[in-house]
Amino acid sequence: MAGNGSIYLRNIRFEWPGRPRFAIAVEELLLEPRDTVLLLGESGSGKSTLLSLICGTVLPTCGELVVAGTNLTSLSGTARDRFRAEQIGVVFQQFNLLPFVSVLDNILLPLRFAPGRRQRAPEPESQAGELCRKLGLPEGILEMRAARLSVGEQQRVAVARSLIGQPPILIADEPTSSLDEASRGNFLDLLFDQVRSQESTLLMVSHDSRLAKRFDRVVRISEIATVERGRG
Repeated sequence: MAGNGSIYLRNIRFEWPGRPRFAIAVEELLLEPRDTVLLLGESGSGKSTLLSLICGTVLPTCGELVVAGTNLTSLSGTARDRFRAEQIGVVFQQFNLLPFVSVLDNILLPLRFAPGRRQRAPEPESQAGELCRKLGLPEGILEMRAARLSVGEQQRVAVARSLIGQPPILIADEPTSSLDEASRGNFLDLLFDQVRSQESTLLMVSHDSRLAKRFDRVVRISEIATVERGRG
């Protein structure tokens, strides 16, 4: 059974409201605590929908969905929001930083919604600075506005935000898609260093099979899920 830092889906089915005959069915997916797993799939294969299920932003119509020891189908929408803030750090493909506030405010944002996560960062500004240092960001960046950062700097700030307060699960949605090969390698080195130092479980979604050697395990979404499409 799923425990802290684990992800377990079994016999899941989900249908997007307003999209007739669009559905995803997941037979089974298990991530143990501290696993690093690469989920591969082409565009339209259901990767983003699967991440939405794991994060609790949508609920399955049936099946078992247990994340970090919690049955998400038993929680209200508000409770799922609190759970996600506490237990899951997310690196979005487009980073989703607030452009006109400081880097520090961007990194600390998840702690506003997660008191338990705040307790794991008793000196949040110090932890934010240490994460930035380990991620290779320049000294003084905490005071800069996010809009002034390069793409690579924005990406690393997004990782620092996802790691602040040591969430047991980290989910990364195509975080290397806009990077060249050298930048991609450097970014993954930094990401894995931090994931391992915090003993987080990592699920990264990508269409790039060249990343496979970095991970404990590679799962192709076609092996665990089917997507149904059709007209009403």
